[in-house]
Amino acid sequence: MSKLWGRFNLSLEVVNQIRNELQAKGTEKNRQETKRFFKEELKVYGVRTPQVRIIAKKFFAQIKDLPKTEIFGICEQLLKSGYTEEAVMAFLWSENLKKCFEPNDFLVFEKWLNCYVSNWAECDTLCNHTMGSFIEKYPSYIDNLKNWAKSSNRWMRRGAAVTLILPARKGKFPEDVLEVADILLLDTDDLVQKGYGWMLKEASKQHQTQVFKYIMKNKAKMPRTALRYAIEKMPVELKKQAMKK
Repeated sequence: MSKLWGRFNLSLEVVNQIRNELQAKGTEKNRQETKRFFKEELKVYGVRTPQVRIIAKKFFAQIKDLPKTEIFGICEQLLKSGYTEEAVMAFLWSENLKKCFEPNDFLVFEKWLNCYVSNWAECDTLCNHTMGSFIEKYPSYIDNLKNWAKSSNRWMRRGAAVTLILPARKGKFPEDVLEVADILLLDTDDLVQKGYGWMLKEASKQHQTQVFKYIMKNKAKMPRTALRYAIEKMPVELKKQAMKK
């Protein structure tokens, strides 16, 4: 019992120390500059991302030997604050545990995305890295991403695409990438359009012909935002064909 109580106190102490440090390092100038990148109302300390990464690394060293479930619990405490810097730290920590991922962890990450993510930076940090690593380890969960793509939550829909970006860059899951793109094809949310366009762009690096054929087949109805993202890394001649009306 005393050991558990000690770990509980450690968790509270770490969270409090993190918040004190973020508050001390945040500036009004950084707060205002950060908010210009987002349409949503943002809750930030005003600490730049490289500094947040340094702080995250420092405090992870204090808790890395705790059981994974307890580390996830601390992550959730950070997420509950609503501050973007704390969310980014939580997602960096969860990525650090990728070697320990188990199938049931999907439900944890899905809850975080659905309940706590409130802007594209948080969505991309969680989905690019933590979720991307999870899907590479447990590809059967790609079917769950296709359900995300039908969600009323814009971050779930963006997350469905962004989770596949790093695997797609390695040439993995091309058919699933196109299936997720199909579900999101007519989405009216520009951040979802940018998300699936980005996914297609990364997939095109290893599967250019397949992705280009998909774009040509759908370009008449694909939103221009998604189209421009998708063809960004293609040769000039292919870009001209894709953009031609």
